[in-house]
Amino acid sequence: MSRTLNTLSSWFSLRFIGVLFVAMFSVMNIVHAEEISNGDDSAHILQAFNKQHRDEVREKSIPQKEKQQIMFLMGVVLFILVLITGGLGLAMGLYGKQVYVPHMLFAGLSVSMAIAHAIVGLVWFYPF
Repeated sequence: MSRTLNTLSSWFSLRFIGVLFVAMFSVMNIVHAEEISNGDDSAHILQAFNKQHRDEVREKSIPQKEKQQIMFLMGVVLFILVLITGGLGLAMGLYGKQVYVPHMLFAGLSVSMAIAHAIVGLVWFYPF
């Protein structure tokens, strides 16, 4: 009896695997057939999407003159921060004023602005 059940269970498992195999290949063939029939439509859809994407990029782009003005203003702010930091450093070193915390605060702001200025310059103007 046990041997009959083992044979019967192995037969059902093999049959189940066969059915899964056939189902998998039939689904793959249907999907492949749909891809072949929709090949021209997908090309048109992709072209329309690319055109729409380019139009959106043009609308969002910043004009060159405005980029230069932004960089100039960032440079002015950076220059002012560096001057303040230097002035506070001189006040501490030459005159013994207790302005260490403001000096370090402006030094941190100067470094942050310098990094932001460099990154924006590279992103906007590096490829020339």
